[in-house]
Amino acid sequence: MKTEYTNINEIRRKVFAEVARLAYEGGDYSRIVDLPYKIIPGEVASYRDSIFLERAIVGERLRLTIGLPLRDMTEHASLSTGIEESAIAEKYYDPPLINIIKFACHSCPDNEIRITDACQGCLAHPCKEVCPKGAIDIVNGRSVIDESKCIKCGKCLNTCPYKAIVKLERPCAKACGMNAIKSDELGRAEIDHDKCVSCGQCLVNCPFGAIADKGQIFQTVMALKSEIPVYAAIAPAFVGQFGPKLTPEKLRGALQELGFEDVVEVAVGADLCTIEEAKDFMEEVPEKQPFMATSCCPAWSVMAKKLFPEFASYISMALTPMVLTGRLIKKEHPDCKVVFIGPCAAKKLEASRKTIRSDVDFVLTFEELMAMFEAKGVDFAELTEESPLDESSADGRGFAVSGGVANAVVNCIKELEPDREVKVASAEGLADCKKLLTMAKAGKYDGYLLEGMGCPGGCVAGAGNLQPVKKSAANVKLCMQKATHTGSLSSEYKEHLSSLEEEKNKRKQEME
Repeated sequence: MKTEYTNINEIRRKVFAEVARLAYEGGDYSRIVDLPYKIIPGEVASYRDSIFLERAIVGERLRLTIGLPLRDMTEHASLSTGIEESAIAEKYYDPPLINIIKFACHSCPDNEIRITDACQGCLAHPCKEVCPKGAIDIVNGRSVIDESKCIKCGKCLNTCPYKAIVKLERPCAKACGMNAIKSDELGRAEIDHDKCVSCGQCLVNCPFGAIADKGQIFQTVMALKSEIPVYAAIAPAFVGQFGPKLTPEKLRGALQELGFEDVVEVAVGADLCTIEEAKDFMEEVPEKQPFMATSCCPAWSVMAKKLFPEFASYISMALTPMVLTGRLIKKEHPDCKVVFIGPCAAKKLEASRKTIRSDVDFVLTFEELMAMFEAKGVDFAELTEESPLDESSADGRGFAVSGGVANAVVNCIKELEPDREVKVASAEGLADCKKLLTMAKAGKYDGYLLEGMGCPGGCVAGAGNLQPVKKSAANVKLCMQKATHTGSLSSEYKEHLSSLEEEKNKRKQEME
């Protein structure tokens, strides 16, 4: 989990900023080959054993940030290969979205039990006594594990009075709620992309910075430099992400410095999503289906459809806040481009779906946007404060934190049908989300509204966030208190929902 600013964050930020600067400056993009030397200067390595390895890893990060594939390390290819073709004002990246830079991977131990130097060689040696496979021997007074016999049950670990036994798990694999990360023939991490839902938790938790997602900074800047108006749709988790100097009152001005026409808060779309999901629940549960699951988190909904396909029709057909906001913007400005800015890596995948790609043209994370501010030299302190974004409800803004979606839907249902009781169960993190649906499969949640969030803590814990989870959640709740209205039904945009019914019905037919 991202809690502190580390060397990995610093390198990522530098890479993002240099790609943005390259795009803004234009000219001969083949000069990307010089950027690893700018980002990693000098002759002495700062982070790894070799400065050449550091620069090679940075080179692959640069390619991924532009949307280009990793190079095949068994063949020669220039760092700039494919960059001219990617210098377009259109969505661009070659799948897969989440990638492992193999020569940056540490080949971490994967699910091993080890005895540390803290072992005191005690007379009782309870670790040996409890081992069901006889995998522990006492050698020179110290416990030793025979890995060929060990079944990783953890009994020795739990019984050691000195806590001298530890279980080593690959951090990226441990963070993956889909069990999508295994080892290749050389012991390096490998992603099973048939299982992966692109939540990004592996890249946040890799302590060696070997995992990265592809970006659209390069193409977004190309669009900002064009004659086409570009609008920003910013997720409700944005509050406080960029530090105290970029207040909500300065956000519009900051984005216009980058070339954006204007900005709309995605919490507006969250209000519309709330109304749709509330109506869906009242119409469908329990008469037509035993429960209903929320739809706004793409990692959660894709996971549910992959692992529990029988529940696909039980996930609300409501369009996500990102898509609803994109459609509202394009309804008012038909010839514009929309950039969703948020905390989520999986939104990049969602925006690439055939049914959605015309609504949202690009997706940036908060981390990528911050790098663009740096590349353009935007000084937050010099920006003039304007009226803050103030079109959404408190409930719509609450979508950013775990429990917020269900809370908004329940409040809406209570307003529409005061006597109706709505039972709620929620989960955060894909591992717990799987448990939630397993319980639902067993009939434990009949009549319930189920909320799933792919990241532990909700959107404020997304891979593209800049601030610690607790701090981000506190900022969102403070922003909720400042909203001029509380419930989603007060949204002035709800009149547009009728025009989306046809699209929702079409999606239902596709599911059947």
